Amino acid sequence: MALQFTLLKEDPVTGARLGRVTTPHGVIETPAFMPVGTRATVKTLAPEEITAVGAQIILANTYHLYLRPGHDLIREAGGLHRFMNWTGPILTDSGGFQVFSLSHLCRVTTEGVLFRSHLDGSEHFFTPALVSAIQEALGSDIAMVLDECAPYPADYERVAQAVERTTRWAGDFLAAHRRPDQAVFAIVQGGMDHSLREQSARSLVSLPFSGYAIGGLSVGEPKELMYATLDYTVPWLPADKPRYLMGVGSPDYLVEGVSRGVDMFDCVLPTRMARNGTIFTRRGRLTVRDAPYARDFGPLEEGCTCYACRHFSRAYIRHLIKAGEVLGIRLTTIHNLHHLLQLMKEMREALAGGRFSTFLESLGPDYRPGVG
Repeated sequence: MALQFTLLKEDPVTGARLGRVTTPHGVIETPAFMPVGTRATVKTLAPEEITAVGAQIILANTYHLYLRPGHDLIREAGGLHRFMNWTGPILTDSGGFQVFSLSHLCRVTTEGVLFRSHLDGSEHFFTPALVSAIQEALGSDIAMVLDECAPYPADYERVAQAVERTTRWAGDFLAAHRRPDQAVFAIVQGGMDHSLREQSARSLVSLPFSGYAIGGLSVGEPKELMYATLDYTVPWLPADKPRYLMGVGSPDYLVEGVSRGVDMFDCVLPTRMARNGTIFTRRGRLTVRDAPYARDFGPLEEGCTCYACRHFSRAYIRHLIKAGEVLGIRLTTIHNLHHLLQLMKEMREALAGGRFSTFLESLGPDYRPGVG
C-alpha cells in the first residue's frame, strides 16, 4: 500500500488529532506543515537545511515542473527525490490551484484545462489523465487530483460547476492512475456553500482515495467564514484517512485547523514573508528590515533555537536584506519555517500528553482559536 495512516490520539474537547502517515520515503508525524518547494526547491534553502528546521515532507508543483524542466527529464534523472536530493516524502500539487491563480492564462472545459504558459505563451491542455501521468513520472509519494478552485466571491452556479468538474476529474484521475507506490488525495471544493461542500465530500469519499484535502479556502474570504466552512466540512471526511487543508500557513490558521481535526497543511506564506524581510514571532509579525532594528543586536526572536537566532542579530540580518545579500533572506526563511514547524511539534507533544486544551490556553491572541 502506498500510504498508511494511523490515528494515535484525538483530543476529546476540540477533535484535534495526533497521527502518523507512513509513505515509501518515510514517516510523517501529524499534525504537520509542509514547506512549499514549487519548482523542486524551497527557495534559498538546501535539503539539509530544510531537514534541520524540522520539515518532514515538502510540496512541489506539477504545473511548474511540467513546464520547466519537464517531467520526462525528471523521470530520466530517477524521479523528483533524486533530482532535488530530498530523501523524505514529497507531495505534488496537481496544478489545480493555477486554474485559480493563473485564471487569465487558462480556459476550463469539461475535459480539462487549457493553459497558456506564463513562460513562453505556448498552450498545454491538462486533463486528469495527463496530470496523473506527470505525477507518476515525478514519483512523489502523494499525488493530488486535478481540481477546479472557484474564486471568492462566486455565485452558486459557478461554484456548483466547479464541484461537478472536480468530482468528474477525480474519478478520471483514479481511472488513469497506475503507480502502486504513489498515494492519491482527492480535493473537496464547494466554496463557502455548505450544501455544495457536503455534496463534494460525499461524492469523493465514495471513491477509494488515500486521503482528502480541503481546497478553495484562504482565497480572500473573511477568516470567520473560512472557519465556519471548515467546521462544516471536516466532519464529512473519513476519520481513518489524512485530512489536508490546502494553502494555509499563518500560525493562527494552523492552530485553528489543528483544533478542527486537520492533519496536514501547506503554504508559501512563511517563505514569501521571509523574502520580504518579515518574520513570525510569538508576539506577532515583525518586519526586520524596518529602521528601528538597525541597531538591535538581539536575535530575531528571544528564546528561538533556530540557526539564525542562535548566530545572528536583527541588526545584521537587516543590513544583509537592505544590502541585497542573499544570506539575509536565507536566515529569515530558516527562522520562519523553524517557527511554524516548532509550533506543529508543540501541538503534537501537547496532543500526545493529553494537554491540548491547556496548550491552547497558553497561546497569545495571535494564535489562540477564537481570540483576536
